[in-house]
Amino acid sequence: MKLDILAFGAHPDDVEMSCSGTLLAAAAAGKKIGIVDFTRGELGTRGTPQTRAEESERASRILGLDARENLGMADGFFRNDREHQLVLVAALRRYQPDVVLCNAIHDRHPDHGRGAQLATEACFLSGLRMIETLGDDGQPQAAWRPRVVYHYIQDRQIPADFVVDITAHWPKKWESIQAYKTQFHDPNSQEPATYLSTPAFSDFMEARAREFGHLIGAQYGEGFTRERPIGVREITELI
Repeated sequence: MKLDILAFGAHPDDVEMSCSGTLLAAAAAGKKIGIVDFTRGELGTRGTPQTRAEESERASRILGLDARENLGMADGFFRNDREHQLVLVAALRRYQPDVVLCNAIHDRHPDHGRGAQLATEACFLSGLRMIETLGDDGQPQAAWRPRVVYHYIQDRQIPADFVVDITAHWPKKWESIQAYKTQFHDPNSQEPATYLSTPAFSDFMEARAREFGHLIGAQYGEGFTRERPIGVREITELI
C-alpha cells in the first residue's frame, strides 16, 4: 500500500503523543497515513508487550490509519547499523511514503535520538537501487526515497521550524493517547508510578500543544524540525 505520510516511532505511543494531530489533519484532507513502530516498548515499567499491542490497535482505530506495523526491534538496544537500516529500508519501499515523520533529533529517552538518526539514514539508503531488499512476496523491491523527512518534537523543548495547526483534531488526538491506558495517568491503576503516569505529565502534553498553537495563533499545534529549508509554492498560503 502506498502511503502519503508514514510516521516512525521508536515505541508505541511516540507518534500518538507527538504528531497524531498532524496525521489526522492529513487524513481529513484525503491523504493515506500510517505508522511503523520500531519496538514493542517491552522495557516499559507499566503494562506488558501484549497490553501495549492491544492499546496500539485501539489507537490505530481511533486515528483511522491505513496501515500500521511493529518491526519488533529490541527496546532500548536497537542500533543505527546495517541490519536495522535494511529493515527500515524494506518498510519504506513497502509503503513508499512521500513524507516521513520521525522521532526528535535528541530527547530524554536515548531511543528517540537514535531512532531519528536510524530513520534519516534509512530514508536516504532506501533510494539507492544497488541496495537490495525483498518484499513480503519474496520479490525484489524497487528503490524509493521519501520527498521530505521531518522530526516531531517530544519531551525536550526544541525550537520548531514549523507548526501544524491541529485544533480541529485535538479531541481525537487526545483520545488516541488515552488508548494507552497502562502508560498514562489512571487513578485506578495499581502499577508503579512513572514519569509518564502522573497527572502532571498529562497536563504537560496539553500545555505543549497549546504552546505550539499559541506560536501560530491557533489553539493547539504540533511542532517539527526539518532537515532542509521548507519550500513554499505560494507565500499567501502561510498561516
